[in-house]
Amino acid sequence: VQLQASGGGLVQAGGSLRLSCAASGIALRNNNEGWYRQAPGEQRVWVAKITSGGATIYEDSVKGRFTISRDNNKNTVYLHMNNLKPEDTAVYYCRILNTNYWGQGTLVTVSS
Repeated sequence: VQLQASGGGLVQAGGSLRLSCAASGIALRNNNEGWYRQAPGEQRVWVAKITSGGATIYEDSVKGRFTISRDNNKNTVYLHMNNLKPEDTAVYYCRILNTNYWGQGTLVTVSS
């Protein structure tokens, strides 16, 4: 099983990015997936979740700004991030929940 995260970069506050997490060796549609982030000097925290049935849940600070989605045909999970803030700066990781399968992380930097 491999998860390949991509899409990070440098963006100004108020901007948008879309992160991707492409999976191989496992069907994402049969699992629950999540996005986490780890800011410098802080612990990794959960940000968003999508269930196998397509239900989504968000951490309070990103509600209304971030959207998690999944393309079953591409076996890829996305995190659409709008109205980015400097405090969103972190390395973002995808994960198949309740497993030790993690993507390698992609850096998002939001400048003020």
